[in-house]
Amino acid sequence: MNIIELLGLKTTLLSSEKTIVEVAVSQKLMQPFGIVHGGINALLAETAASLGANEVLTDNLVPVGVDIQTHHLKPVTQGVLVATATPISIGHTLQVWSVMIHEQNTNTLTSTSTVTLKNHLLK
Repeated sequence: MNIIELLGLKTTLLSSEKTIVEVAVSQKLMQPFGIVHGGINALLAETAASLGANEVLTDNLVPVGVDIQTHHLKPVTQGVLVATATPISIGHTLQVWSVMIHEQNTNTLTSTSTVTLKNHLLK
């Protein structure tokens, strides 16, 4: 079982122009103070960006994260987190994606990320 399956992430839109990944908030996503752990924001962002980035690559390449900058804007204690990834730049070597995460029920922006991925050649 991988981390996506373990935490119950669900891809609801997958394309090279926009990818959406969501997860229901549960106890397994919380830090000790009862709010969603900040690492979940980074995980959602890199997952959504990587899935979208993979859509533009040929079969012998995979996207590999090399940098992520995440800004946690609002704490979340319940609901569904929805990560929407869109490309900023798609190059031959690097891709840069912007990811906005909202809480679905309130439509509150909870975090933003910029994810840089290397187009990695499989051996």
